[in-house]
Amino acid sequence: MVQSLLDQIALRDLVMRYCRGCDRRDFALVRSLYHDDAIDDHGTMFKGTPDEFVAWLPEAMAPWELTIHSISNSLFVVDGDYAEGEHHARAYHRTHPPQRKELIVYGRYLDRYERRDGEWKFLHRSLVFDHGEMVDVDEESFARLSADAAMGTADRSDPSWSLPLLAGLGDK
Repeated sequence: MVQSLLDQIALRDLVMRYCRGCDRRDFALVRSLYHDDAIDDHGTMFKGTPDEFVAWLPEAMAPWELTIHSISNSLFVVDGDYAEGEHHARAYHRTHPPQRKELIVYGRYLDRYERRDGEWKFLHRSLVFDHGEMVDVDEESFARLSADAAMGTADRSDPSWSLPLLAGLGDK
């Protein structure tokens, strides 16, 4: 029972690191989450190896000023050193100014994981598209609401990079 809980915590951390890596454009972190022989399958957008995926990400992320990958319902099933997971995801994408738009994708990640040398990593990750919507950004409200807050960015100027433990995740 204790090992099952520890495995699920490690797997959840893996999924959360993926979200951070994508949203903060820490592609070294994203790459570190996959076994070398893994496959990432984002449907018609991309399907390939981890190295190919990480090489594709900068181009895929370029149209977006900011992204936020959020995971809600998560389920893991662990069998020894093999596991599977299903995660409901809301992926928010905001285009660059001046006339920003928001693309919100609702879908699920279907994952297969393997523990090798004591570490869980992705063996196969696929994206299932369930719904999506594109809306204009209300620039006036956006400016008013964000006036007194630190602004999130997709690059290393994001406030989270000032936290050394978070900033070092891709170094491992």
